[in-house]
Amino acid sequence: MIYLLLFLLLPFSLFAQDLDDEYFFAESGGITIVGTVQTSQQMGVVEKEQIERSSAGDLANLLQETLGLNIVRYGAYGNQAGINLRGFDSKRVAFLIDGIPANSSIDGKFDINLIDLNLIERIEVIYGGSDSKYNVSGAFGGIINIITVRRQEKGFKISASVSNTSVMPASYRNRSGEMQNPHWEDLFDTQNFSLSAVYGGRNFSFTAGIFANRAENHFVFIDYANNQRRKDNNEIWDTGASVTFVWELNELTKLISSSKIYYSDRNIPVSGFSANFGSQKDFSVSENLMLDVPRAFHDKLATEASFGFLFHRLNYASPSGLASVHDQLKLTVVNRWSWFAGSTVTFRYGIDYRFTSLDSTEIGIRERHDGGIYLTAEIMPLKQLQIIPSAKAVFSSGAGGYAVIPKLGFLWKATGNFAIKNNFFRSFKFPDFEELYWNSGGINTGGGFGNPDLAPEDGWGADLGVEWRITENLQMENTLFAQWLLNSIHWFSNSGVWRPENAGEAVFFGIDSKVNLTIPVSTGFINKITVSLSYQYLLSYLLCYGYTFASNKRIPYNPEHTINGSLEIFWKTGSLSISARYESLRYHDTANITALKPLFLLNAGVNQNIGKNITIFGSLRNILNTSYESFYDYPMPGITLSLGMRLELK
Repeated sequence: MIYLLLFLLLPFSLFAQDLDDEYFFAESGGITIVGTVQTSQQMGVVEKEQIERSSAGDLANLLQETLGLNIVRYGAYGNQAGINLRGFDSKRVAFLIDGIPANSSIDGKFDINLIDLNLIERIEVIYGGSDSKYNVSGAFGGIINIITVRRQEKGFKISASVSNTSVMPASYRNRSGEMQNPHWEDLFDTQNFSLSAVYGGRNFSFTAGIFANRAENHFVFIDYANNQRRKDNNEIWDTGASVTFVWELNELTKLISSSKIYYSDRNIPVSGFSANFGSQKDFSVSENLMLDVPRAFHDKLATEASFGFLFHRLNYASPSGLASVHDQLKLTVVNRWSWFAGSTVTFRYGIDYRFTSLDSTEIGIRERHDGGIYLTAEIMPLKQLQIIPSAKAVFSSGAGGYAVIPKLGFLWKATGNFAIKNNFFRSFKFPDFEELYWNSGGINTGGGFGNPDLAPEDGWGADLGVEWRITENLQMENTLFAQWLLNSIHWFSNSGVWRPENAGEAVFFGIDSKVNLTIPVSTGFINKITVSLSYQYLLSYLLCYGYTFASNKRIPYNPEHTINGSLEIFWKTGSLSISARYESLRYHDTANITALKPLFLLNAGVNQNIGKNITIFGSLRNILNTSYESFYDYPMPGITLSLGMRLELK
């Protein structure tokens, strides 16, 4: 009852999305593929300016600090990190790059380290399963669309940035128990560098950039015996480059080419303070071609077509020296159409197809064809009411099946400043290669074997949200959501042999509330202050392994309470931000025996322009030097200081 009262008393509006957002963003430099249609689902947006102000080290930190998303990570920069939406991990969140699905076919996850933040123009997060914009299967928790392309303004511009992150040196005990003096070189623990060039002409523009990162990840932490230790064997460096071209073939039609290359060399430590570690080298190259035609053959017909190519090699050597190599080749074709049939009806339909070829030491040589076809109608029986029925038929040759994924959405704009959103949907995900065919021989899963008889994961969900722009400067949002997951795939050990089974069933209930206040200031040197507050309540029930609702078992790594708050102060030449985050108790295991204690993080950052071309920035993270773990037995850094400079020449 208390959450129903909160829902009625605290109607909130989306942080960044205006109620009257347009589908096409041609006037502001965007393209159809990345311009989000008005949606009946909860949505969050992070723009380029906000990305630069945040000075976040990677995508996971950025989304946690800007949109309050939950993340689970195995250490500092360059380590594995997962992003959770509404209680679902990265395997059950659909990641897109410029509208093209980007989750790995091997394990279903998405490596956040493959994306340099300097390349990102905009991020769109759509919460809940089976959205009606991108229509991507596997989106139990939602969709994260990372946009890296845009039409550039006229002229030539060169930008560069460099930064250093320091961890605080301190005395510590080595593995022999002997006290060691502080390592002052830890003040130069992590460096980041990027360089880009941008040109915008009348009918043509391009963006080219390179980046490099070095991270020693040597920080002092407190172990379970209350000893100070110094993390080692987790050194990482990576580098990458990208080139994007945008041709305006005529007044409206655009052709976009985007190429990216990435390489990394990482030491992967065993948990805790163990001296054992593996090493991993990643190499990937991708090419995306996109055609945007807002008027295709007719003024009321629009289309967008994308072709994606990806090659990714993952080369891992275990602590014992055993090699594990995975070569993944993926070809993706996406074609979406919009037919504006009348003032009250719009049809959106499209197809997507993926071919994946895998050559793996543990999975073997495998091929897979999957994709789908969808149809969405946007019907307005009343001026204020939009009804959005949608259905997508999906198939997969590797998983040997097909399914129909329906969705029904409602969007009621009671006034220009108040809207109610309601959705009912099915979520669906085919098993990945690892779950179907894995044969480790002791490399990763302790002698595990895949299960070719696995059924797809399935589920149903609904949400109800309200958005309210109370005044021009005060926006609020509140969303109630519930989801039921069936046939969830989990690995089990039987006499030391691991094998996945469709053993999982779970139910999620939650409330997601946000408020954003902007305070214009006309006196002194400050011209604007923004205050943001968000709260997520997530109640999960594990209904497998013999558990029932009465067992009261929680899904691992889902805090029941998450609170985020931020204060930003703007002046003419810069800004100051202070943010705080609280996560309640989390469990590491399904039996809820091993608990991760609640955590509170406090961060601060400042940006200051020096003349027209130089910006200096700095940030303090984990100011209170909290000792915590995001994933069990993988410590996180204490207080860190980042200092850097951006140069921009036009």
